[in-house]
Amino acid sequence: MSLPHAILTALLEKPSSGLELTRRFDKSIGYFWSATHQQIYRELGKLEAEGLIRALPSQQPARGQKKSYEVLPAGRAELARWTAAAQDPKPQRDVLLLRLRAAAVVGTAGLGADMRRHLELHRRQLAEYQEIEQRDFPPDRDTPEDRLRHLVLRAGIDLETFWIQWLTHALAEFADLPDTG
Repeated sequence: MSLPHAILTALLEKPSSGLELTRRFDKSIGYFWSATHQQIYRELGKLEAEGLIRALPSQQPARGQKKSYEVLPAGRAELARWTAAAQDPKPQRDVLLLRLRAAAVVGTAGLGADMRRHLELHRRQLAEYQEIEQRDFPPDRDTPEDRLRHLVLRAGIDLETFWIQWLTHALAEFADLPDTG
């Protein structure tokens, strides 16, 4: 149920078309909540049918024009309700961890190389997050909205830091294991 809420959040930040939302998801929300172009368009239709958003009036004939959407008061109320509701954390699901568990019974062939690849991917992602932090969150940017957005980015930085530390440790342990296949 979170994709509609991600869309409501993005539209409250800035009324947008489906294509603009897809691009914004790729650049911000997509770091922690991904959605395809088709999923976004499908959800826009549902949100509009539920009376939570509306297409902005077009200044030109609608045929072939992209629709931009804005959040209606009912959509803002739904987002506020969802934000305030208690939710339990979701269990961790990670394919690499499952593959490590499976390696205990079928062998480790090929897994070390993929763990090193994962380590490099996490290092790159951390560098990207740190670049965003430097660019978008200078010390003088201290509004409540900026502080909350920065908290989300810090979660990404901390998660990437965790994965880098864990993979470094795991690879050291892995190096002592026989390469079984």
